Amino acid sequence: MSEAVKEAVAEPALVAIMEQLPKTEVPARSPLAHHTEVLSRPTHENPGVRLWENALRTHLALRGDAGSADFARGVEAATGLALPERLQCHQSGEWALSWVAPDEWLLTGPGDQALAMEMSLREELDGHYAVINLSGGQTMLRLSGPKARLVLMKSCPYDVHDRHFPVGKVVTTVLAKSQATIRRVGEEDWELVVRRSFADYVWRWLVDASQEYRLSLGHPE
Repeated sequence: MSEAVKEAVAEPALVAIMEQLPKTEVPARSPLAHHTEVLSRPTHENPGVRLWENALRTHLALRGDAGSADFARGVEAATGLALPERLQCHQSGEWALSWVAPDEWLLTGPGDQALAMEMSLREELDGHYAVINLSGGQTMLRLSGPKARLVLMKSCPYDVHDRHFPVGKVVTTVLAKSQATIRRVGEEDWELVVRRSFADYVWRWLVDASQEYRLSLGHPE
């Protein structure tokens, strides 16, 4: 190995960190902002399904060694959340940490705190790890109501029955002809994280699949 290569390896890596929601006059728009006008239409008083976008949230992909005690301690010190095990999620307040793969987790929270949380993670973690801000490339949908599970049964091949998909479980699976990370937030409440480029398609699919169950669009009051 040449001296130049040795010096390059010895130097600390430079990481480009960007504030995706800077304080400017340009407003941020979610992937489904163009559906806003639909939300003003009359809805059912007792909907079987309610659908809305939980827009402009923080989405941080976190990768590291699940078997490393130092990595687990660093994550908990930065987020206040213990590293969840396979197919599980831990939540505290507005922050949720979901298992995605054996060495990957998804951290979601308030949209205006992405940079602060990323910096906190980088301060607490050391060694071989990665923190990637995916906030601009994903969005979060919420599906709730007594018929919400039936909509998912029509939309994905994964078994979402109560005995197989309890509250707190999270999986990444096929949804229609796309993909989603699905988390069961409550008995009748589901969270779906989808890619920005497929958000419009997934939204339209869920709207169509929910029509027979008295669909209501928009966040519940």
